[in-house]
Amino acid sequence: MKTTTFRESQAKPPKARGKIILLALAGAGLLLGALNASASPEQDRQHLLHYFGTKYPDIKHENYVYGALAFDPDAMAQYKSIMDFPPFSSVVDHGKKMWETPFKNGKTYASCFPNGGKDVAGNYPYFDDKTNRVVTFEMAINACRTANGEEAFKYNDKKTMGVLTAYARTLSDGMLMNIKVQDAAATAAYNVGKDMFFKRRGQLNFSCASCHVANAGNHLRSEVLSPVVGQATHWPVFRGGEKLFTLQERYVGCNKMIRSVPFAPGSVEYNDLEYFHSYVSNGLPLEASVFRK
Repeated sequence: MKTTTFRESQAKPPKARGKIILLALAGAGLLLGALNASASPEQDRQHLLHYFGTKYPDIKHENYVYGALAFDPDAMAQYKSIMDFPPFSSVVDHGKKMWETPFKNGKTYASCFPNGGKDVAGNYPYFDDKTNRVVTFEMAINACRTANGEEAFKYNDKKTMGVLTAYARTLSDGMLMNIKVQDAAATAAYNVGKDMFFKRRGQLNFSCASCHVANAGNHLRSEVLSPVVGQATHWPVFRGGEKLFTLQERYVGCNKMIRSVPFAPGSVEYNDLEYFHSYVSNGLPLEASVFRK
């Protein structure tokens, strides 16, 4: 499989770099504007599947849940070895204890979700017509807490919300991502998230798509850039042992890398982005709390 490095593409003059990315996105049918202004969420997803399937025909669709590991057999072997005895299992165990510890009123988190919280995370985020906003799994957990007389956790607090979701999301391992965009208001929120994914920002003038569509599979220094398809299926992740990272914390990190002022985790902007981001992984199985480099 032949790939170019991200550094090689960035060595070209700015105008040439822009042309490369423009052509790549146009080939996928995913340019914002005239090429896909009227595309439905499902058309967007199918365009992405066709784009990556054509660019990397040797990679099976279901392997995109492994992100950059799908491009590197050695890294995949190391990943599987680590996951046999994950060094962060104690963190997930602590999350289980949090999940099962009753609230002051005697109820538990399981009482707030269908099937006790099993096979539900793949339905999040969803668009709530009553509040006219996207609702993430973390928001649902906080709604459960406040409904039972407890204070909400801070959205980006790793020791509370992060650890709890590190376990709670594993209850949906194997569930297929099942995000729904069913009406005009939901479609509008999805399109806001899509626009954020493709819009250039920051001093480096990059978008999420610059790395994770146009340059997915290429190298950024020593790392392979992962494709957008499959990215939302496995959070939280653990990097370097027990360092927990949430999906929206990763959004913050990416924005900082391109020298753009990030939004806060749990913001409307990032929730809409997660809505788009999750939809394009529909049909892929979830596996939370996994190792990543």
